[in-house]
Amino acid sequence: MIDKELFFDKELSWLSFNERVLQEAGDENVPLIERIRFLAIYSANLDEFFRVRVAKLRRKLLLERATNEGDKNSPQYLYLSQLLSEINHSVSQLTDTFRSYAQQAFAQLKQHNIELLFNDEHSHVFNRDLSAEEKSFITTYYNNHIVRYITPIFITSNTQLVNCLDDDGIYFLVALKQSDEMQYALIEIPRSEVDRFIILPKEKNKQLRRIVMLDDVVHYFIGEVFEDIIEYTELEAYSLKLTRDAEYDLNDELDQSLLDKMSKGLKQRLTAEPVRLGYDKNMPDHMLKFLRKALKIKDINDLIPGVRYRHYKDFIGFPNLGGPELENPELPALDATRLVHKSLSFKAIRDQDILVYYPYYKFRHFTEFVRQASYDPLVKTIKINIYRVAKKSEIIHSLMEAVKNGKHVTVVVELRARFDEQTNITWAHRMKDAGIKVEFGIDTLKIHSKLCLVTRLENDKLVRYAHIGTGNFHEKNARIYTDFSLFTHHREITQEVDNVFSFIAHSYKRFRFNHLIVSPLTSRRRLYQLIDNEIEFANNNKKARITLKVNNLVDTGLINKLYAASNAGVKIDIIVRGMCSLIPGKKGMSENIHAISIVDRFLEHPRVMIFHNNGAKSLYISSADWMERNIDQRVEVACPIYDPVLKKRIIDIINIQLKDNQKARLINEHQDNCYVKQGRKKPIRSQILIYHYLAEQENNDKMKLIQSEN
Repeated sequence: MIDKELFFDKELSWLSFNERVLQEAGDENVPLIERIRFLAIYSANLDEFFRVRVAKLRRKLLLERATNEGDKNSPQYLYLSQLLSEINHSVSQLTDTFRSYAQQAFAQLKQHNIELLFNDEHSHVFNRDLSAEEKSFITTYYNNHIVRYITPIFITSNTQLVNCLDDDGIYFLVALKQSDEMQYALIEIPRSEVDRFIILPKEKNKQLRRIVMLDDVVHYFIGEVFEDIIEYTELEAYSLKLTRDAEYDLNDELDQSLLDKMSKGLKQRLTAEPVRLGYDKNMPDHMLKFLRKALKIKDINDLIPGVRYRHYKDFIGFPNLGGPELENPELPALDATRLVHKSLSFKAIRDQDILVYYPYYKFRHFTEFVRQASYDPLVKTIKINIYRVAKKSEIIHSLMEAVKNGKHVTVVVELRARFDEQTNITWAHRMKDAGIKVEFGIDTLKIHSKLCLVTRLENDKLVRYAHIGTGNFHEKNARIYTDFSLFTHHREITQEVDNVFSFIAHSYKRFRFNHLIVSPLTSRRRLYQLIDNEIEFANNNKKARITLKVNNLVDTGLINKLYAASNAGVKIDIIVRGMCSLIPGKKGMSENIHAISIVDRFLEHPRVMIFHNNGAKSLYISSADWMERNIDQRVEVACPIYDPVLKKRIIDIINIQLKDNQKARLINEHQDNCYVKQGRKKPIRSQILIYHYLAEQENNDKMKLIQSEN
């Protein structure tokens, strides 16, 4: 329970963030296909919100009821009940907005000779919209590609319906009327095996391209599925989707490896407690009543009526059958001049620290760093910690090749990276089989740092090269997420990176960190100290300022420190993407704190901390958000940026973002997501301006290198 005078509820703040995503779907200035993709991102976000955050609140509510012998008047029980009610109210309002934006976007497709043949109220696509030739195509397509995956499950008194519903699946509940009885059945829409969007053949001499939903094709042929199998007089079919609790319990058997425990935990998730049942709002009462009874859903708030088409997150792959103007113009990823100038990454890094900023730069710079390390005769060891990686990972391929070349390779795999557990388990087995030393870190702490350390034998001395970043080693995400990566040869920093790996392997050992800020060892103390320093400067009438960029700001201890700094006169600027429990601009509490959030074509992901430090600015890039779990319950690393050129570059980037007046929203005490007003100022869309700024910096670096060689 929190004091609402001091803090926003983080769950409601998260919904406010997802509203900002939804705003992009309704923004007429965003290219049309991109707006449809923002609908998908919003939908995927909301799914995860219910699977994780709402599920956790429900567990707390059940625990509160159990520990207080069913007392529903305890302050904590009333608080949690009210919070869940507010969440459901907010989601209901957002769903209405979502439906409106979706209808607008799909209606506008026709202006570009694209027609999505679906109807959110009722499916009349085949009977009303398809020509005879199109029906013939769909019939052939269904028989050749779809029917093989259609296997209905007849629901009897012995059927455990909850065990038949996959958390990631969408289904039709089918009601077959037999005289005075009703037979129910379940059919899964095979969206994993067949493309959700079926493109109809283009008609001669016509520019129009038409798309039909897989859902509607399955619905149209449902009668054939049951033909000659069961007699019925009427058939009804409506879509549904079950959302489950994404948590899982791991037992404490000492003789069972973490790998086996995680595998068992993932199987538990398949039958975890239902959190939300989304269903077609046109579903008749008798079907809804049947579902509630079969799934043992008591709370009406767990039933979410909505659009016919579940799993809007698939619309992230909606095809662009029109012109390039329907998508964001391409921003070709940049080369880091100082890395490509020399054939060997290690030579470039030895000359000076190098900073890259994805996706403005090519992620290939990091994959090439690892690839070269895999066969460079001077390289002796490679260490890396993995939180999320791609399903087809060039990095892991290079690490496997490194073993063949006689390198000692250690990979710390975080098996508890939510929703990536199965991928990480699969890679762990493969890497072990390839001869890589695989470690699973510390049982009680997630490993969330983004570290890679390469040791080379140079002139009979072991020399370390480190990568320290804010984002995962994930080729696909690096094209979507903005993240900083530092390549450094700094002797003391690289030694401390090695110490982090030693701490992960031997958590009982203690190390001194003079440069890195490491969770859970030093983060809280060091961050408090850095804020206190600014407070002291302000108290002595010296300039004091803090600038933060984080994904989430919900740690009450750190927020209270920022309130204290604000009251002391410290000017604080915050860029926060997601949850923000801090209430900015409140007189007598936070009037010196200004906060914005930026949602645009790239997902803002880096964490940056800048402390004015009486003019000698201290700047850190970090893997950690300002959340209790990141500060106290995970292994996280923040790294100082010492190179003055790189420090200025990051400060320039942050300042560009603070001036954004196109995609920035104010975080205020109302959480109403108002856009920052442009007024008479020139328009600044920070992500685009940053790209051009970095391109100019790289061009300047090229000119300097040419001049130095001449």
